Amino acid sequence: MAVVKAFKAVRPKKELASNVAALPYDVMNSDEAREMVNNNPYSFLHVDKAEIDLDPSVNIYDKKVYEKAKENLYNMIKDEVLIQEQEECLYIYRQIMNGRVQTGLVACTSIDDYINDVIKKHEHTRADKEQDRINHVDYCDANTGPIFLTYRNKDEITEIIDKWTKKEPVYVFTSEDGISHIVWVINCKDTINKLCSLFQDVDYLYIADGHHRAASAVKVALMRRSENPEYDGKEEFNYFLSVIFPDKDLYIMDYNRVVKDLNGLSTEKYMLKVSEKFEISLYEGEGQYKPSSKHTYGMYLDGKWYCLKAKEGTYNAKDPVDRLDVSILQNNLLDPILGIKDPRTDKRIDFVGGIRGLKELEKRVENGMKVAFSMYATTIEDLMDIADAKKVMPPKSTWFEPKLRSGLFIHKLK
Repeated sequence: MAVVKAFKAVRPKKELASNVAALPYDVMNSDEAREMVNNNPYSFLHVDKAEIDLDPSVNIYDKKVYEKAKENLYNMIKDEVLIQEQEECLYIYRQIMNGRVQTGLVACTSIDDYINDVIKKHEHTRADKEQDRINHVDYCDANTGPIFLTYRNKDEITEIIDKWTKKEPVYVFTSEDGISHIVWVINCKDTINKLCSLFQDVDYLYIADGHHRAASAVKVALMRRSENPEYDGKEEFNYFLSVIFPDKDLYIMDYNRVVKDLNGLSTEKYMLKVSEKFEISLYEGEGQYKPSSKHTYGMYLDGKWYCLKAKEGTYNAKDPVDRLDVSILQNNLLDPILGIKDPRTDKRIDFVGGIRGLKELEKRVENGMKVAFSMYATTIEDLMDIADAKKVMPPKSTWFEPKLRSGLFIHKLK
């Protein structure tokens, strides 16, 4: 039973929505963010990556950064760049990318659901990244970036949302990357109550993206509870900002790999070792090889594309983690042959999101890397199976597109 709650969003003035909306804070570095906000004083990156308004010598985890984030946020509210809803509402956030549509419900979800595994996870979090967002939420006294959640589709929820999208939206704009963003405000109490009631029949919500934001929001809420021992559970700090999509709408792209060397092996010895665990064939088609089914891979080496297919017995088909394509490649090739023990920390491996295309893999190899692997994308069913089993995905398993924009919805904690 998932708890979903309406809230009084802080959101941009209609005419400034496209200027405010920004990519998530964790998909670019500080220098890239500085370039992105050039000549745009309204960009929400001034809040989510406030170091861009400080001297570059300031450490990104310095207290000054969080103080600046708070200052920028509340100046945007004071200057009415951002305005707060007078009544609690739900919102619909639709994105269209290359003709594909995903439509989510913007709401607050419960920290108790997170603690009790009604909201399921599939990734470990890093303490330093958690602490960064803990500080950011605590100083701003708000959830500034939404958690990307999914659930197994329920037609009745979809029908209500689809019917509401026949009304006039509050925001319609296309971002610089060509993605359309459309937002509707659900301000009818009966509709809000019906949707919240229907989510009580949803057994689980799953974090698709935003594990660090979610964990940090929960830890701030627990801090607030300890500071307010008389809390009754209805306070805003007991909830965090989410966009909740039906699983049928979501699109996971491939997350490809490039490696710097062959771990001291000649090409011949390397290929011989690979052939022990994979069937290898030369790709003779046009362009790059993009796998079309699970347990198959493209490999770009010495100017040629090869097709790899995992042999039987190289993975446990009953284990939702072991049967993942990223696990099979790691366990049978990257680790035993190329010596990549920990892909999180090994400097010899890099990862290329599918949004960059497979030509990017060729480019990387031609500019210093040695071998590249094109992957078949992890599915949303894989993600849910792993979360249901209370297991953890290997690093760099999923690349969701399009990314949710920050700044369109802010949830104040009081």
